[in-house]
Amino acid sequence: KTVDDVNKLKEAGDVVVIGVFKDTDGDHAAAYLQVAKTLEGIPFGITSNKKVLKELEVTNDAIILLKKFDEGRVDLTTSIDENSIREFIQANQLPIVVDFNTESAQKIFGGDIKVHTLFFGSRTSDTYEKQREEFHTAAKEFRGKTLFVFVDSDDVENERVLEFFGLKTSDVPAVRLITLQDDMTKYKFEPSDITSNNLIDFVRGFFDGKLKPHLLSQEIPDDWDKAPVKVLVGKNFNEVAKDKTKTVLVTFVAPWCGHCKQLTPIYEQLGEKYKDNADVVVAKMDATANELEDIKIQSFPTIKLFPKGSDEVIDYHGARTVEGLSKFIDSNGAESGTAPTTEESPEEGEEADEDEEPMHEDL
Repeated sequence: KTVDDVNKLKEAGDVVVIGVFKDTDGDHAAAYLQVAKTLEGIPFGITSNKKVLKELEVTNDAIILLKKFDEGRVDLTTSIDENSIREFIQANQLPIVVDFNTESAQKIFGGDIKVHTLFFGSRTSDTYEKQREEFHTAAKEFRGKTLFVFVDSDDVENERVLEFFGLKTSDVPAVRLITLQDDMTKYKFEPSDITSNNLIDFVRGFFDGKLKPHLLSQEIPDDWDKAPVKVLVGKNFNEVAKDKTKTVLVTFVAPWCGHCKQLTPIYEQLGEKYKDNADVVVAKMDATANELEDIKIQSFPTIKLFPKGSDEVIDYHGARTVEGLSKFIDSNGAESGTAPTTEESPEEGEEADEDEEPMHEDL
């Protein structure tokens, strides 16, 4: 209700939002209040006080986002409806370049912006400051379209993030783009120089549909076909799995997956059973280090059959036993099983923070 109330609200968080309206019972205010109910973790205020309007230098209805970083203040003065207000807040509540850490992760992945451009680098590198500046400059061009995120490769807590993108600390600095919708497709920044112009061209190329997905692949092991269970990687998958002269069974695994480890001795017995059968191949692939354009793995282990003489790919849903898997192979996929199986997803065991209510105050 007063300027003092506004100043108190400013200190309530790193980001606060104030709706300034000539009529707090009007359509603009109603839309604003509806958004305030749905966005968590941000203090909201609303006012029609003339002194407050003067203090905030506002003459017409406006949504004002105040933040303790970047430009400090951003105003929305046109198209004041629920969608535009929500998009405005989502686009401006995070820094232009977000530092990835345990605190920011939920805001990064839980937000409405599902295209992320990531800069992997070391803060101790001689090139860090300059490259960070270039990254920041490029980020301004795509506000509200893609989040620009910095991932510190020196932080041990970020090791899994680097692994997910197929990167080692020796590979940084590096830039990747990922879409979180659907299949979490990744794109690789190819230029050796991390400049704002190169970054802008890269991101623009994505939005223009000109980039090809970057698929991870390990190198083909020298002994990939020496054991009864063959080892597939991205680079030899199509050649082996899609060989129509053979029936090929592939189990997609993850190194950290407990159910995959339980399956290993059973699968090795299966490989022994078919090792002398020229028409059958039993194989496995680490799906965390190898990616395929037309097959996306969502849980582990996933077992698929590529029948001889067919383009069909059949999922196995039965018990993970030598007997069950043998029937699956011998029937060319007809007996795919119906027994419930236990699988693990990358997100298993992780829970998002909730229960925090948005704060709304009358000023």
